Amino acid sequence: MRNFYSNGKLLLTGEYLVLEGAKALAVPTSFGQDLVVETLKEPELVWGSYTHSGNCWFEAIFDLSKFRLVSCTYTSDTQGNAERIAETLLEILKEARSLNPDFLNSDHGYMVKTALNFPRNWGLGSSSTLINSIASWAKVDPFKLLWNSFKGSGYDVACAHNDTPIFYQISDQKPLINQIDFNPVFKDQLFFIYLNQKQDSKEGIASFRERKGTFENEIQLISEISESFLTAKSLKDLEILIMEHERIISSIIQQKTVKERLFPDYFGAIKSLGAWGGDFVLATGNSATPDYFKNKGFETILSYSEMVL
Repeated sequence: MRNFYSNGKLLLTGEYLVLEGAKALAVPTSFGQDLVVETLKEPELVWGSYTHSGNCWFEAIFDLSKFRLVSCTYTSDTQGNAERIAETLLEILKEARSLNPDFLNSDHGYMVKTALNFPRNWGLGSSSTLINSIASWAKVDPFKLLWNSFKGSGYDVACAHNDTPIFYQISDQKPLINQIDFNPVFKDQLFFIYLNQKQDSKEGIASFRERKGTFENEIQLISEISESFLTAKSLKDLEILIMEHERIISSIIQQKTVKERLFPDYFGAIKSLGAWGGDFVLATGNSATPDYFKNKGFETILSYSEMVL
């Protein structure tokens, strides 16, 4: 039996513009996904995906001799279907084999079990953790596997196999990753709040790509803000950076900030994380912060230490 584990992710700065080369600050989360592989005698791949509560939400069987789907089932109250998920998984596995022809190319088979330790709708990287773990299993470059299978910046895959916060940047179509020490003295005044809806990052990326124009000045400003996050000496310094970051991205994607839309009376600063419109936000605050958001109907509130690895 072999076990592969990949970290979840959060993008603290650089959303959207990281696709254009901006320097982004990202953190691996204390939540992630396991992928366990066992050998079978028959040349088939038996796949099972499990939720954080131990329920199997997706099962599939693939014939490895012909590399095709045999059967699949999907149990979920969210949108989707078994065939689409199975075909997507098959495409990832085929791409992994194209990068390493020895992968899944033998006279025996495998039983694979994936298990999240966070709710799937949290948006912490159920896909990126899967991509990274499959890449580890197949012994291939996870970024090539990602970019040949999906679109995206790749910061999530970088977080999946880095156990510290990172600066992430794309240069000449290659990922630049620098591990950093981001451990602010005021971290007990930082909170992550789930907005009760999952944002489709593919849709967010597609919408951003449709916007014409270049953003050289904004890319430079966001990169500087990312670096300033690392050197902020006080919560007030960070709040100023958050507000400026939100203003810049808001002007680019032509959307109101999350604070304007949902929390205009909140006393601290609030920042969207990743594609705007869902998943988690970062809020500065104090002991009154959890009650404020709970009174607004947002029950999932994690401290910085609870969320960040």
